[in-house]
Amino acid sequence: MKKEYSTIEELIRNELDLEEESNTERLIKELKLVRQRGYFTKEEFVKMGMWKSPRPKRHYEGNDEEVVLAISKKALSSKSEERKIEYLIELKGVSIPTASAILTLIDPVRYGVIDIRVWQVLYLYGSVNTKPEGVNFDFDDWQNYIVELRNYATKFKVSTRDIERTLFLHHKNIQEGNLYKYGKQ
Repeated sequence: MKKEYSTIEELIRNELDLEEESNTERLIKELKLVRQRGYFTKEEFVKMGMWKSPRPKRHYEGNDEEVVLAISKKALSSKSEERKIEYLIELKGVSIPTASAILTLIDPVRYGVIDIRVWQVLYLYGSVNTKPEGVNFDFDDWQNYIVELRNYATKFKVSTRDIERTLFLHHKNIQEGNLYKYGKQ
């Protein structure tokens, strides 16, 4: 993968994508009341998990409704980004990328999904300096990632999700070879 622009700001300026994919837009609208309500249901949780990755579906479905309600209440009421992630990954099938997807679908203005593609673009342009492969994220990676995305969102006066989607689509356009160095992870 090689740089197409001299800076990531130039990339964003030239490729900024403000149009959400229709299924994602529909799901975001369906989840609009979750923040106001302060929790999500098991059905909503499974939909969010499936949007990120269908592979752990049986794990998502293995969560009890009461557990989903309790954890989502704690996560959504927390002022701490770290606690939000810690609570969400208590749910079966949820990793840091899935937790970030849940937060993104509920609040796309403030959040973006941590993703191998976006991370690799940020790494290519020097916005992050660890994990060039863009896998095996921990909370510190996510926190650095979300700070970077929010900085660009503020600079370009768009949502954090808009920045994340723009970088994701850019990667898809310039990717050479396999996404994962050693096969699916």
